[in-house]
Amino acid sequence: MNIRFLETFIWLARLQNFRLTAEKLHTTQAAVSSRIASLEESFDVRLFDRNSRSATLTPAGRKMLAYAERIVNLGEEMRREVEDTSGGGGLIRIGVVESIVHSWFPALMARVRERFPHLEIEVTSDTTIHLTQLLRADAVDLILQTHALGDREFADLSLCEFPMRWVASPTLGLSGQSVDLARLAEFPIVSFSRNSGPHIALEREFARAVERPVRINCISSVAAMIRLVADGFGVSVLPPAIIQRELREGTLEVLDVESGFVPLPLVASYRLQIHPLPARIAELAAEQAQAFALTLGSELGGGEPARSASIARRPKTPARAAGAAKSATKTAAESTKPSRQRAANPSRAPSAKNRR
Repeated sequence: MNIRFLETFIWLARLQNFRLTAEKLHTTQAAVSSRIASLEESFDVRLFDRNSRSATLTPAGRKMLAYAERIVNLGEEMRREVEDTSGGGGLIRIGVVESIVHSWFPALMARVRERFPHLEIEVTSDTTIHLTQLLRADAVDLILQTHALGDREFADLSLCEFPMRWVASPTLGLSGQSVDLARLAEFPIVSFSRNSGPHIALEREFARAVERPVRINCISSVAAMIRLVADGFGVSVLPPAIIQRELREGTLEVLDVESGFVPLPLVASYRLQIHPLPARIAELAAEQAQAFALTLGSELGGGEPARSASIARRPKTPARAAGAAKSATKTAAESTKPSRQRAANPSRAPSAKNRR
């Protein structure tokens, strides 16, 4: 039996209106109708008398209401016990894109382990497209990815933004010169997975600037992308924030390219529900992402490797956590203003040699 369906039944019984119930549960009237229809089919009874203005309980519905309230209350009690707020017990299933895995995700896991020492964690690393599918199918509880869902059943919390830059191996001989897209098109282009945001932006850039067909090699693994480009296979647009080691070691360099690439947004998304754990982990992710942006920005100055982002659609979170996130965002924005001015030209990003 789906607890969420019983919660919908209880709220419809209280409000007696499909629209008001949908607004209360942050979903659609169609979803409310579908959940009620599923319950009626399961119990083979009619639970509501419906008309154009209201929905009132039938005799069978009134009998079921008392049981539904008891089941939902018991479920809430079970969640509180399983969560174990003193020790942070339970299970959280997190989906994460590789751009985050290669930057601040390990630090986030350390914070989660410190805050919830008894929490069991399952991590799935995949593309944003696949992670979104897993979240909608309830196969994961929280995803850290690159695209706000914009769905009333889910909360979207912006984490930070990664500026995107053209990079290549120094062995290609592109350093120390201004390079246009036509010149880059002479090399194999290494891209994020097909139909991802960066891949679509890449196709749009070349369609605007280059007449002939361009070889774009789509790769779902960010680690494989970095390795291929560092080995001189081709050129790519990557966030400098995730290739700090390669930049320091000189196996990759930021190219001087006039490009209209927008920063890569990072977003935490989870289903709006009673269980607070995904929201709490999302808040920790926002704090860690903003701390990463501040630290990396202060270390590299004008390179602008990361910047904190505003909230795309703020979910209902505890006031203290929301206040902390707001304060961190404001601090990050103030500290990165000079860096953004110095980084107006990508060629001014510090080279690996200068950083050493």
